[in-house]
Amino acid sequence: MEIATLGAGCFWCTEAIYKELRGVESVTSGYSGGDIINPSYKEVSTGSTGHAEVIEIEFDSTIISFTEILEVFFSTHDPTTLNRQGADVGSQYRSAIFYHSETQKEIAEEIVNRLNKDKVFNKPIVTEITAWKNFFRAEEYHQDYYENNRAQGYCQFVIVPKLNKFRKIFRDKLQ
Repeated sequence: MEIATLGAGCFWCTEAIYKELRGVESVTSGYSGGDIINPSYKEVSTGSTGHAEVIEIEFDSTIISFTEILEVFFSTHDPTTLNRQGADVGSQYRSAIFYHSETQKEIAEEIVNRLNKDKVFNKPIVTEITAWKNFFRAEEYHQDYYENNRAQGYCQFVIVPKLNKFRKIFRDKLQ
């Protein structure tokens, strides 16, 4: 088993996406990258703690590779907007890869360089690639948010379209 820690805006969206991938054993919403120990959602939401909203993915690398995890990552959010994803604004919504090994760092840098070189996006990628230093599990009501709140407006208008796009592109990788 391997761990990936990724920030792609709101963790509710990314959690819902990665839970559907074959080879992913668990997805946990939380906070990473800041200096406060065990911060609350309210504290992280101020943008002053240094944390990003992230998901921590436990995956079987014999079924899905870290490269494939990042292919999904770069296909399901905008890695060219600094501290913003859609209507969510602030450093807590930054695009970030918190790598757990030198191999993960090299893969992330290689993918970013290739995507920039091939001009896959209209602007340069601003995704932060930083060594993992901490992860704090978010409050319980953030876990499995989409599964538990499918009828909620945010889920219907933000998460469902992302899931539909993801399912179309990555149908061969779904559980």
